[in-house]
Amino acid sequence: MVPVISGEQWRQRLAETPRPNAKNILAFYEHRIGAICTDATCLLAPLDDHLVHRGDGVFETIRISGWKIFNLDAHLQRLERSAGGLLITPPCSWADIREIVLAVARAAHTAEGNLRVLLGRGPGGFGIDPAECPEASLYVIAYGGGGHDEAWYARGLTAKRSETPVRPSMLAKLKTANYLPGVLMSLEATRKGVDLTFSFDADGNLAEAAIANVAIVDKDGILTIPEFRNALKGTTIRKAAELAASFMPVATRPVPEAELFTAKEILVLGTAHECVGVVRYEDHTIGDGKPGPVAIRLRKLIHDDMFSHGEPLRDDA
Repeated sequence: MVPVISGEQWRQRLAETPRPNAKNILAFYEHRIGAICTDATCLLAPLDDHLVHRGDGVFETIRISGWKIFNLDAHLQRLERSAGGLLITPPCSWADIREIVLAVARAAHTAEGNLRVLLGRGPGGFGIDPAECPEASLYVIAYGGGGHDEAWYARGLTAKRSETPVRPSMLAKLKTANYLPGVLMSLEATRKGVDLTFSFDADGNLAEAAIANVAIVDKDGILTIPEFRNALKGTTIRKAAELAASFMPVATRPVPEAELFTAKEILVLGTAHECVGVVRYEDHTIGDGKPGPVAIRLRKLIHDDMFSHGEPLRDDA
């Protein structure tokens, strides 16, 4: 028989319930509470928030490294564009959100980690009508883990074609909380025994990986970025294009799958990846089977640029 218990009993059980990955949850903020907490057992979202049961919300993942926050303003600007695309008005000003993100990062007191900023339709019901929700929700979480060591970059990645359809163009341009295509692509990668899979549009042109952009160094030595018709334009790939232009030609155009087999390099770019080379696509070895010179050079340039312009979390950063 399932017991019915009081609110106080519920809160007691909640405090005693083990939470997976609790050690990596460092600090978090919820706008309804208006404060930061560091107790992982309290990290909860109301189930009637449309962010939870409808995926009706947007988010950004921001990296912390060397006591600095990378690309903070670029991420917040994209969050604002995504929120505008879903007609979500945040519960406070964008300037306040920036200050909240910084406050959570400082409360986490970590040199290496990540920030997740989520802006949802808000709690209020289990329907689909946004009118159920009187105010948008805002959650900011600082958490550890997710970094890659030098051996990972030196090894490079393996990839195959995804069977998961690309996201519709309208939704692909917004970083929404509905990441089911990415989840399915991740499951595919595991099933196929590779690190990641790439999606392709209806014309057979390269779109993106599950949580990262993809580019190639084509047979003519041009850094070639697929058009963003069915892919999110990442902050890292934008920076990579800017940096690469100082030492090689850069182009944005459709990239048919056949070009992946003739490419000198295939690059995966994102907040979590920085820039890493793909050494094998399907059953074809890329280059000499090791991350190529552009992947190595761009990663260093991206990393150096991040540190040069990162938001410091303490005076000596």
